Amino acid sequence: MATPSVLEVRPPALTSISEPLPFFDGTTRLYICYLCPFAQRAWITRNCKGLQDKIELVPIDLKNRPAWYKEKVYPTNKVPSLEHNSKVLGESLDLIRYIDANFEGAPLFPTDPAKREFGEQLISHVDTFTSGIYPTFKGDPIQQTSAAFDYLENALGKFDDGPFFLGQFSLVS
Repeated sequence: MATPSVLEVRPPALTSISEPLPFFDGTTRLYICYLCPFAQRAWITRNCKGLQDKIELVPIDLKNRPAWYKEKVYPTNKVPSLEHNSKVLGESLDLIRYIDANFEGAPLFPTDPAKREFGEQLISHVDTFTSGIYPTFKGDPIQQTSAAFDYLENALGKFDDGPFFLGQFSLVS
């Protein structure tokens, strides 16, 4: 895992009055919202691979987003999205896989087939886990979330060759 020598300066979020960027000029851009957990997945992947100098971070204010973002960058008008090689990709889980596979840096997925398959299962389970946890904020969280946390506890014990889900630091850690 890359370790930055200097803290990254986070640019201010772009708003409805922000000027459009020069699209498809060869710059790779990751469009995010600082508070969006889905965008944070891609942002963390970028940082773990040490790509701060290769992938420009472009924060968007989702409550006051620029109209040009939907028109010229990502028609679904969601974050995250990645502008790379004259195309725009979206969906956080797809982006973390894409960044890991298409950019330099230590791989964030194990090469062991069993660990890779289990890692894919865990990544797919995240949305199920999240959608099961959020409603409990209105009820009894301990009773309503125990099964979801039991699943994660069991997943932690599947591989005993390290402290992370797949034994090593990875996209599912």
